[in-house]
Amino acid sequence: MARTPTQAQVDELRHAVRALGGEPSAELPRATLAAASRTVCGLLGARFPGGSVELRVPPFAAVQLGIGERGRHTRGTPPNVVQTDAITLLLLASGSLAWAEAVSTHQVRASGIHSDLTELWPLPELR
Repeated sequence: MARTPTQAQVDELRHAVRALGGEPSAELPRATLAAASRTVCGLLGARFPGGSVELRVPPFAAVQLGIGERGRHTRGTPPNVVQTDAITLLLLASGSLAWAEAVSTHQVRASGIHSDLTELWPLPELR
């Protein structure tokens, strides 16, 4: 089960997104990217508990989400996997990048029938 991020972690996420400024070429410190990725995954995990989709943000974070579940996947890697980098995750979370564009430009790799995460973005905490 994902840990719900603290208000301080959400505030740090907001600061990281502002520093990114909607630019995929912006550079953030590795520690900032790691913390922001973990916070996004924590928020999503708390909002969508379950195990049908695994969201991976290597090397910083991963979370299993209950999206489109018909029956809970209980062992191993779920049949639906989404993988992206930390910058792309933050752009999606802030609404600076659309899911369809991220997938079509291969910034996100998604496999499985429940791997469309369009409805998750932007995060309400970042609106």
